[in-house]
Amino acid sequence: MTTFQSYVRGATDAPLMDETIGDFLDRVAAEFGDAPALTSPSQGLRWSYTEFRSAVDRISNGLRVIGLTKGDRIGIWSANRAEWILTQFAAARLGLILVTINPAYRVHEAEHALKLSGCKAVVAQRAYKSSNYHAILLELTCGADGNRLEELKHVISLDEPTQSGWLSWAELDRLGTTAATDQTTRFSPQTSSEEPINIQFTSGTTGAPKGATLSHRNILNNGYFVGETLRLTGRDRLCLCVPLYHCFGLVMGVLGAFTHGACVVLAGEGFDPAVTLDTVAQEKCTVLYGVPTMFVALLEEQSRSARDTTSLRTGIMAGAPCPETVMRDVMNVLGMPEVTICYGMTETSPVSFQSQIDDPVALRVETVGRVHPHIEVKVVDPAGHVVPCGQPGQLLTRGYSVMLGYWNDPQRTLDAIDPDGWMHTGDLATLDGEGYCRIVGRLKDMLIRGGENIYPREIEEFLFTHNDVADVQVFGVPDPRYGEEVCAWIRLKPGHSATPDSVREWCRGRISHYKVPRYIEFVETFPMTITGKVQKHLMREAMARRTHPAEQT
Repeated sequence: MTTFQSYVRGATDAPLMDETIGDFLDRVAAEFGDAPALTSPSQGLRWSYTEFRSAVDRISNGLRVIGLTKGDRIGIWSANRAEWILTQFAAARLGLILVTINPAYRVHEAEHALKLSGCKAVVAQRAYKSSNYHAILLELTCGADGNRLEELKHVISLDEPTQSGWLSWAELDRLGTTAATDQTTRFSPQTSSEEPINIQFTSGTTGAPKGATLSHRNILNNGYFVGETLRLTGRDRLCLCVPLYHCFGLVMGVLGAFTHGACVVLAGEGFDPAVTLDTVAQEKCTVLYGVPTMFVALLEEQSRSARDTTSLRTGIMAGAPCPETVMRDVMNVLGMPEVTICYGMTETSPVSFQSQIDDPVALRVETVGRVHPHIEVKVVDPAGHVVPCGQPGQLLTRGYSVMLGYWNDPQRTLDAIDPDGWMHTGDLATLDGEGYCRIVGRLKDMLIRGGENIYPREIEEFLFTHNDVADVQVFGVPDPRYGEEVCAWIRLKPGHSATPDSVREWCRGRISHYKVPRYIEFVETFPMTITGKVQKHLMREAMARRTHPAEQT
């Protein structure tokens, strides 16, 4: 239906699921039985739905034996391993609240997450890349400052324990096996689908990260509708190379697959383009997720050493704008004609908009698709009034997917969710007459040069058409005359060269003069979060120091 105001509401013909994750697991295990559920080639694990549920039951029994009860928080601090997903479901079985801890966290960040959430237990890998989680936990619990995590009673090590009194994963499994009886094997407390199941920390650019608190209902339904849009079935195999600690992995990935009887295939502990392509080829995966920078790396790896990716059908690109050239290469080179775009945020479980697998390519790169079922969205001006179609404003979301709130932070919850239940996303967007949404920037990213509103994404999309440009990020830096000036960090294609002057000359006459970047830097990489999101605030700070050093002293 054509609309003239920037308000849309998703379809409601498919009912929402009102069950807990534990009950859901029992249902899908009974329905899909011996079908493959989880495969981790690097660990030599291949579990059917029945086998996966049995493993979950052992771990949930083990957690109950050591004294964890409904409402307790349990942290998971690990890269992508099968035990991560077992912990996700075992916690849900007991009514525990899973606190997902960013694998990139160091001492200060880990202390904040564990303290704020009040974790009673944490499941931790020994180390991953340059992070030694056991060493950090030892510093926090018995370092020079004494025990800084007084509520933490149990550390469960995925590897051999570092400290006396810690429990190994194998021991937890044995405790759960010994305790299992016909009555306790699938012990589940009385839990409502509206109760919290997950705390995910947002990567705040100012202040300490906030703990977005999500319910069974939030994440189970969101995963289901993501899978519905991809048209997943029990024949699909999802190659998962995005991090599990984030909604992209644990909701869109694991729950998106499990709600449709599909198989999750872990492509190693962290993203590696060669390992990912090898996994797709060897496991005949049909679905692949990633942020655009990951797909760029996959395309570069495929050009160096081609793998057989003809099994691929669909997937998701999310987390950042997707250039049309990248989308077309993913469709043609990797063989993913039905790849879709998603938009959302942790606070909305996460997906609010998604393109259809058969939308025209132009709509899949220029927009983030149309609104998900059971979700309302509107675009408003600074006064809160709904704007006409095509006019930019802040995107607000309401519906089942909106978080319960920020854990132990009522003020920031009130700042984010208004009394009518609308989540204020902080994103600038437009809605067209057919309900397609375009994200034009962040309120904080929009720059104002001499009174002109400039949306970085518009300039990024334009610069992507330059023959030498592989990737680009545009942002504003302070300027005493105009308030802000446009800056572009550019990553050139291998073997290509350019200069700031040549790029600026190429821009002139093609875009408005005030949009031509005054500052251009050529870089090898961008500062990124572990989920692949570019950290523009770090680029902005670096350029401010460089362009106005006196103001930084």
